[in-house]
Parts: sequence; structure tokens; C-alpha cells
Amino acid sequence: MFDIGFQELVIIFVIALLVFGPEKLPEIGRTLGKWMIEIRRGIQNAKVQMESEFEETEKKHAEEEAKSVSGEKEEIDGDGGTKETGEGKDKD
Repeated sequence: MFDIGFQELVIIFVIALLVFGPEKLPEIGRTLGKWMIEIRRGIQNAKVQMESEFEETEKKHAEEEAKSVSGEKEEIDGDGGTKETGEGKDKD
């Protein structure tokens, strides 16, 4: 997620230890862990919801496209097929 290496984590831990003290550090760690879990759940739920919305939109778009294509076929075939105009035919 973040591009943080081991050395950066150690420095952050030491600074947090100095700022909050050894008594509150485990409590803060648990709280941060819970927040991270909730954030990940929220992101995952948003992804799932967006994917389902995209799929639903694609289905509607495909149905509308299929209706428009079938509507064009009905206009052509609706009058009994293609008409022969006699152009290009030799009449004797």
C-alpha cells in the first residue's frame, strides 16, 4: 500500500514510542489496526458496488443496442422483405 521499508517503520515506531510512551503504544496500535481494517472493508465494499453498477450499466447498454438493431431489422423486413425495383434487369 505505502512504499515504506523496514528502516522507516523502525523510525516511526521509535518516534511513536517517545511521543506516546510505552503504556499507550499497544492501545494506539490496536486502534490503528482497527481503523485499517475498517478502511480496507470500505474500499472493498466500494469496489464491489462499483463493479456491480458497471455490469448493470453494460447489460442495459447491451439490451438497448440489441433493441435498436432488432428495430432496424424490423423496418427492413417488416414490409415483407426487400423490394425488387427492376433496375438492372432486362425486360423483353
